[in-house]
Amino acid sequence: MRNRTIGVLLAASVALLVAGCAGRGAPAGGAPDGAWTPALPSVPAEVAAVGTVLEADDGPVLCLGAIAESYPPQCSGPGVIRWDWTAVDGEETASDVTWGAYAVWGDWDGETFTVTGEPMLAALYDPMVDPSAPNPWDPSLPPGPLPEPEAEVVQAEVVDALPDVLGAAFVNGRVVAEVMFDDGTLQASVDERYGDDAVVVIPSLIPADAG
Repeated sequence: MRNRTIGVLLAASVALLVAGCAGRGAPAGGAPDGAWTPALPSVPAEVAAVGTVLEADDGPVLCLGAIAESYPPQCSGPGVIRWDWTAVDGEETASDVTWGAYAVWGDWDGETFTVTGEPMLAALYDPMVDPSAPNPWDPSLPPGPLPEPEAEVVQAEVVDALPDVLGAAFVNGRVVAEVMFDDGTLQASVDERYGDDAVVVIPSLIPADAG
């Protein structure tokens, strides 16, 4: 169901951004040997997301990373095509910047997001959370397989190797990495390299049929 999947990913995404973005570094010892290039998800793709749409001088963007808590807020993200402020409610404007938080559906080409469905106010969006979907931030979840010294190496490699990493953190025996988009391809790649449950990939943009 659309609501259920987005709800799980959004909760994990927010927690990851609060934890902070990982620094990049060269992997050493503990990670699998040899250079690694993960398989990439297919684009263009129909996707869904929950985030802030913000328009300043350069047109509207979909903020998928950290948002500076200023007034108006500051953020970055892919450009949004076919966004119409007159078709939505809940926006704010200050200092020639307009923004609002929405659930959105559209086409992702790897660089820009094109709106194809009717946006919904995030405040009115009530995602159904699948209780069987594991949340890496849940303290009741059994620990993952990575000891902390090895996790530091894996995290550095993941941040360098995966495309469009928005943040990464070590959480209870796992490396949790937020990326711009994944259709399952990146998760399969890290599972193959590091083993099941060692790295959890959380996409900000998910396939629309999974949402």
